[in-house]
Amino acid sequence: MVEIYDAHEQGEIVKKWLQQNGSAIVMGLVLAFGGLFGFKQWNIWQDTKGQKSYAEFERMNTQLTGGQLDGAMDNFQILQDDYAKTPYASLAALQMARARIESKQPELALNYLRYVMENGRPEGLKVIARERLARLLLDQGQAEEALTTIDGVTELSGYEARYAETRGDILVVLGRKDEAIKAYQQALEVLEEGLGDRYLLVLKLESLGVMEDAEASAS
Repeated sequence: MVEIYDAHEQGEIVKKWLQQNGSAIVMGLVLAFGGLFGFKQWNIWQDTKGQKSYAEFERMNTQLTGGQLDGAMDNFQILQDDYAKTPYASLAALQMARARIESKQPELALNYLRYVMENGRPEGLKVIARERLARLLLDQGQAEEALTTIDGVTELSGYEARYAETRGDILVVLGRKDEAIKAYQQALEVLEEGLGDRYLLVLKLESLGVMEDAEASAS
């Protein structure tokens, strides 16, 4: 099944993106609108916009937690219509995709994931959405499209191991054993200590008949 990133991981991605890009974005907008509003007015506008988008995101999550998927759709639509350029719009799309998957409606999750893959802010969320979309497509029996999706990435942003493992899973389904082995071995090579499931990767390699190499990689 599709692996779900938790809210903490998504939040850390947003925090990292803001640290790297926040100052440049703010300065650019200040220069663009400074003559019209002034720096003080800009800060007031930005704070208000951020607070409103966050509040809408929280209301949506409250609805989802209470099982009110239809109600959450209203909040999600507001985020898409009024706050599309904020990280909360992308996070909301990921949450809605998760809710659809958990509600046994995976086909309805596809468009949410495609939206984030193409428009996500920060960039790290695009990486999450692409990998999750590939897994969902694989679960739906669309292995070829899943492979095209996973191979379309241009910047992994620290998710090399996860992508390599997902690619291996897809290749297994497609019957491309040798390529799957290479993908799993690559995942083991780049997997950081304490992250991911190294033992599961070893089991996947062993299931393909790679015993000694798998054991060596796990040690």
